[in-house]
Amino acid sequence: MRRRHFLRASGALLATLLVAGCASPQYLQLNPTRSANVPQTGSGQQVTVVAVDARPSEVIGTRTGGNMSTAQITVSSHELIPRLQAEAERAASDMGFTPTRETAQGRPSLTLELASLDYGRGDSGQPLIDEARIEGVFRAIAHNQGTTYTGTYTSRRTQGYAIKPGEDANTRMLNDLLSDGLNRAFSDPELGRLLAR
Repeated sequence: MRRRHFLRASGALLATLLVAGCASPQYLQLNPTRSANVPQTGSGQQVTVVAVDARPSEVIGTRTGGNMSTAQITVSSHELIPRLQAEAERAASDMGFTPTRETAQGRPSLTLELASLDYGRGDSGQPLIDEARIEGVFRAIAHNQGTTYTGTYTSRRTQGYAIKPGEDANTRMLNDLLSDGLNRAFSDPELGRLLAR
């Protein structure tokens, strides 16, 4: 009788630990990079380059698909935006411009805006298989001589899993997602054309 009670208590404790482990918060440090070629339009002229975070929250979703704060996935703005700033400056340089963070009247500008980053739970329709659905949206805004061009670039990914992804897996998925968004944004020929006017 005592052994049965011990086994039942041990099983309940193990189940609690498993649930707690699956629902622990994640703080992801992302480092997306552009790999696509960019149009060559500049001839060395200076362009003000700025990266900004326009997300309503640093919490991008939860691992459980519910509202449990213990399962939240957070991507910090003060860690991600400097990386996006570096990628935006590299893209401007590769386009043939001289990037600067200083603003000046009459100088062309390029703003890279992270509009949204969401991590949700999908419905795989398969027993024992769950799904993570992630989406990132960038906006690139080029301004020159009173004219503005705004491009919106959306990347989506759905990943099936039997065991909830850990921090490393989620970091890889989100880095791939945002890298795809950077490729889409800076491959847009209209950005460079307007900046080069």
